[in-house]
Amino acid sequence: MGRRAVVSALAPNPEAALEALVLEDQPPPHPTSPRDVVVAVRAANVGWVDLLMTSGQYQHVPEPPYTPGLEWSGEVVAVGDAVTAWRVGDRVIADGLLTGPRSLGAHRKWGGFASFAVAPEAALVALPPELSFEQGACLLGGHETAWHALIHRARLQPGESVLILGATGSTGLAAVQIAHHLGTKVIAAGRTPEKLAIVRELGADHLLRTTDESGAPRRFKDEVKQLTGGRGVDVVYDALGGEVSTEALRACAFGARFVLVGWSATPFVAREGRDPNVLPTNLILMKSIDVLGSPAAIAAHADPALRRTRLDAVLALVKGGLRPRVDATYALADLKDALRAKWESRHVGNVVVHPDA
Repeated sequence: MGRRAVVSALAPNPEAALEALVLEDQPPPHPTSPRDVVVAVRAANVGWVDLLMTSGQYQHVPEPPYTPGLEWSGEVVAVGDAVTAWRVGDRVIADGLLTGPRSLGAHRKWGGFASFAVAPEAALVALPPELSFEQGACLLGGHETAWHALIHRARLQPGESVLILGATGSTGLAAVQIAHHLGTKVIAAGRTPEKLAIVRELGADHLLRTTDESGAPRRFKDEVKQLTGGRGVDVVYDALGGEVSTEALRACAFGARFVLVGWSATPFVAREGRDPNVLPTNLILMKSIDVLGSPAAIAAHADPALRRTRLDAVLALVKGGLRPRVDATYALADLKDALRAKWESRHVGNVVVHPDA
């Protein structure tokens, strides 16, 4: 007998969602169609979106009841009669755009915060032999998001400079790694020196604090200009929103590309009556800045052909030595603690849950 987490109803906010989240027994499931694969989940990534989704603030809202957990890896334990790509014992990663809460098909209830998940045959990717289950669970979401933003949208080139806001988070750290592998000057921005020091080890050339000792936002335009020979950065990767975005615009070079990846600094901006994130149009105009939205999941649903290119690029990075960073692991029984730690940005990079622990 296994266990799974269940969201029985959407909550008004993430804190209420944590209170309502329950763990229940989970008998081993069977394939529900000839093309289904049953996987024993070995590791599941704990994402900021996992908690945001429970309060209806994400663009994809699954219908309760469902099991959260967008990204996971595991071992195949049963296959449907028509499955040809996988065998019992195969090590796989779930493609979170084709199965689980972020998908648009019939498998939205099967998230990774469970002992078992059921996925369609086409929604699984072979776990690279270079990666552990924990690393595999953290590979696709963060690194596909970062690759889509930096390469597909911002057209980042070797030799250019990039300012990465939120560099200590999972997608921000993935952006640091990808930009480093590309051969760019990487300026990693975050709030605490201790966390930023870890980011330096993973490819950042320069570290930049976005807050002062009291936690208040600080000006950093001049610092960025000094690091870039007075011209400013070519690309900004913005996963935050809020005041730091405006200061990053001031630090841009003429003709820079400013790519929007998330809004974690203003998580409830989508709610009716909330002030929206606003960028100063005068800076955008006078600096001739391209402001680019980069919704990696929506873009792939709109143009499925993007997926093969992105997946191949990320898997090639793994062959080249890239490894997702797992900063903390939790047992499934401690899922609420893991979600709260992720929401509060306590860790650098990724947080993982072990359903079988």
